[in-house]
Amino acid sequence: MKVILKADIKGVGKKDEVINASDGYARNFLFPKNLAVEANKENMSKLKAKQDSVKFQKNQEKEEAMKIADKLSKILLKIKVKAGENGKIFGGVSAKEIAQELTKQYSIEVDKKKIDLKETIKTLGVHNVQIKLFEGVIGNLRIDVISE
Repeated sequence: MKVILKADIKGVGKKDEVINASDGYARNFLFPKNLAVEANKENMSKLKAKQDSVKFQKNQEKEEAMKIADKLSKILLKIKVKAGENGKIFGGVSAKEIAQELTKQYSIEVDKKKIDLKETIKTLGVHNVQIKLFEGVIGNLRIDVISE
């Protein structure tokens, strides 16, 4: 019997996947626990509509991410820090500070976890940082760390 899973089931399949299950397993386990529905025409059309909706939404998010990546490539973000005489920064510039300054100066919201910073920036000057905006969309941001 073909069924559409409503939840991830270990060893069976993922949510919204159409699988072949034995009649007894489907009737006695999957249906009573509301883990699956029968794969009839109505349910299949609902599944198709849901998948199309998700695909459309992902495309919208990807387009938005590409616009943000384009904006980021044109920005030179200036961050003022306290520094010593030899150009060493007291502390460092972290991903959290970069995200806050980006929001404050340019009104671009970026999650600090998406900023690909191996370690905090500890020297003055211009640094290039990559920001993972979406699957396959990476923005490049130039950051100018200047002394106060």
